[in-house]
Amino acid sequence: MSSLKKSALSGMFWTFIQQFSTQGITFVVSVILARILLPEEFGLIALLSVFIGVGNVLVNGGLSQSLIRSPEVDDDDYSTVFFFNIIISALAYFIIFFSAPYIAEFYNQPQLKEIARVYTLTFVISSLSVVQFTRLNRDMDFKKQTIITIPSLVISGTLGIILALNNFGVWSLVWSAIAKETAHTIQLWWSSPWMPKLRFKKEKIKQHFGFGYKLTIAGVINTLFQDIYTIIIGKFFDPMQVGFYNRANTLRMLPVKNFGAVLNKVTFPLFSKIQDDDERLKNAYKKVMQMSVFLVAPTLMFMGVLAEPLFRFLLTEKWLPAVPYFQILCVAGIFYPINAYNLNVLAVKGRSDLILKLSLIKRIIIIAVILIVFQWGIYGLIYGQVFLSILLLYVNSYYCHKLINYSFGNQIKHIIPTIVMSIFVTLLVYGIDYFMQAKNYLDIVRIVLGGCSGIITFVLLAHTFKLESYLELKAIILKK
Repeated sequence: MSSLKKSALSGMFWTFIQQFSTQGITFVVSVILARILLPEEFGLIALLSVFIGVGNVLVNGGLSQSLIRSPEVDDDDYSTVFFFNIIISALAYFIIFFSAPYIAEFYNQPQLKEIARVYTLTFVISSLSVVQFTRLNRDMDFKKQTIITIPSLVISGTLGIILALNNFGVWSLVWSAIAKETAHTIQLWWSSPWMPKLRFKKEKIKQHFGFGYKLTIAGVINTLFQDIYTIIIGKFFDPMQVGFYNRANTLRMLPVKNFGAVLNKVTFPLFSKIQDDDERLKNAYKKVMQMSVFLVAPTLMFMGVLAEPLFRFLLTEKWLPAVPYFQILCVAGIFYPINAYNLNVLAVKGRSDLILKLSLIKRIIIIAVILIVFQWGIYGLIYGQVFLSILLLYVNSYYCHKLINYSFGNQIKHIIPTIVMSIFVTLLVYGIDYFMQAKNYLDIVRIVLGGCSGIITFVLLAHTFKLESYLELKAIILKK
């Protein structure tokens, strides 16, 4: 086995462990907090998601990716990016600090002023360790990332639960976020052999900024439009509806982030190492895309069918209004990882200009769709996301076809077998759950029996028909 493939498999294994352990801890904590706190308290934090997201893009954005993809980097590169990130994070924080009263006024939620000013301290804290984290990504050292990330989540989650039980309300979420970034940063500094030097080279900024600023701009635009639904719902509806939408979207993204992020995190440095070999890059991309859909599609479909007992069992009756939102969003989530991989191909090819161009084109499309569907309220906005997820896949794949000859049609052809099989098994799960509901089975029984029957049937069919993504995943597991 080649050293590159060994690195990829090892990276995938440790990223898998990291992703599922961290998401597992995050999920358990969020469920406990959701049972204690009110939907509107989660809604208040969700209203800030666009500002938090933009700040994180500015701090963790394009310059980090430039460091990862550059063939050779030294202390001058790392130190220059380190100090540049601190400057940008401080600037982002002060902008939010002075804009906080206007943010509160926009949403007509006075308490958002102080919440925004405290929560966004995470920008500055996280900027202190971006380079250390980037070095681990560049070296594909996902084992150390896992060892560092898990304690941070345990500390922040425990603090959040304790504060929530002591009636801190929305502030339990704020201080939990700050504790997470602080613990993460301290551990990265403690475990990293690298220390910043007092260097700030103009030519290094020019080099990395030349590549990274386009990715950062594209990331900011993506974040603004990713959270545009929260902004619109927050402006025209009450925080409770924002809380329902946010909880539905968060739960929808759980399998997407677990499966998709594992592959996405490994693929960028992996793709970077074969960026000059178009055929290898195309084949690697095809396998990653198929594997992602194989994992994400049936999981989201099964969760959608079992949404009612799932929400009631995990979050209690007060969160049931989020169920229909969640079921619709699950359909849109299937294509989320593929869109990310298409953009990864452009990034490793050094075409950040195309990423920015695509970003602008997609935003025009999103605005047009929102203007059309807004008249149907929240449901119009959510159904619009399903339409956009398919349309934007075509848009994102356009330049992927130009660069590595992998067209939208071929991408769809390679995932269709998994999609069809997932739909078939989902209908079976629906029938089983319908019977159990009629017989008044407990929610936990419906979830376990419905989910297990779906998973077993799907795997058996994949094995019987020798689905390519199933065989590839099986080979990786057995080798590991």
